Amino acid sequence: MALSVWILCSYCLWSILIIGVFSVIAIVLRSLFGSSGLENETEKHEAHYFIHPESKEENVKAPSISDEATLKLSVIVPAFNEAQRLSPMLDECLQYLENRCSKVEEFSYEVLIVSDGSTDDTAEVALQYSRKFGINKVRLLLCKENRGKGAVVKDGMMCSRGKYLLFADADGATKFSDIEKLEESMKDFADKASMVVVVGSRAHLEKESIAQRSVFRTFLMFGFHCMVWFFAVRGVRDTQCGFKLFTREAARLLFPNLHVKRWAFDVELLYLAQYFQIPISEVAVKWTEIEGSKIVPFWSWLQMGQDLFLIWFKYQIGIWQIKSEPLNK
Repeated sequence: MALSVWILCSYCLWSILIIGVFSVIAIVLRSLFGSSGLENETEKHEAHYFIHPESKEENVKAPSISDEATLKLSVIVPAFNEAQRLSPMLDECLQYLENRCSKVEEFSYEVLIVSDGSTDDTAEVALQYSRKFGINKVRLLLCKENRGKGAVVKDGMMCSRGKYLLFADADGATKFSDIEKLEESMKDFADKASMVVVVGSRAHLEKESIAQRSVFRTFLMFGFHCMVWFFAVRGVRDTQCGFKLFTREAARLLFPNLHVKRWAFDVELLYLAQYFQIPISEVAVKWTEIEGSKIVPFWSWLQMGQDLFLIWFKYQIGIWQIKSEPLNK
């Protein structure tokens, strides 16, 4: 038993060391030759316009998260070159939401698809659903350049109308009906806090996924989990599942503070939530791996390791200032 614990600890320490060394190298290289994947402090977010499904012009002005909620639920779907995987996801999502509308009179929703500089037919697929269901229910926000998942999730959240805001990955790996589990968990905090974050979690599937992964990918996974715990977030077993629900009040406070543009943005959001002492609930969800992932096993994890270090470093020395007041009109 003691030997097993020693081997596991050694395994984790070597994982942290290897990812840490390569992260430092990546930070230096990116500072010299490219983007860090972090939001520029001076970047200004101008008013956004949704694409009209008929004219295909950006002429539908988006609302602001600082406005009062006018719908029950907003679903934000970040999409980069997701023409193949987006349709099955939207079919399941919209069927569930339409069925719920027919059964619950006070329920209303919108689905915001944010195309992240896609070069395939992602935007056209989104517009097909906007034409079918109407622009009041399905909206396309078009980013002409690829900015990263964190950046476009932030854009979608800032343009939402819901009392509750969910971001869901375009691959449909999580069954959409599991949102009811997240909502039930959120109700546990309803009388205690207006700001709540509920995280869909795949942690219960970890043993099965380890059995299917290569030793190298398992090594990287343990290293990443250790770095998350060390630099940013403790007490959340799965920070990366693309199925997270926020109250509008929590989103108003968290997303204007978000800096990380790419994969590690989930960690920064949870770091900020813990800083503000916002309750975080972790709920097990059904999850199926879908082919076509944009994560490159080594380089994406390396970038995430770099971002984890920078999240800790920039907040610790005050380069990033946290705005403690929610965004208001």
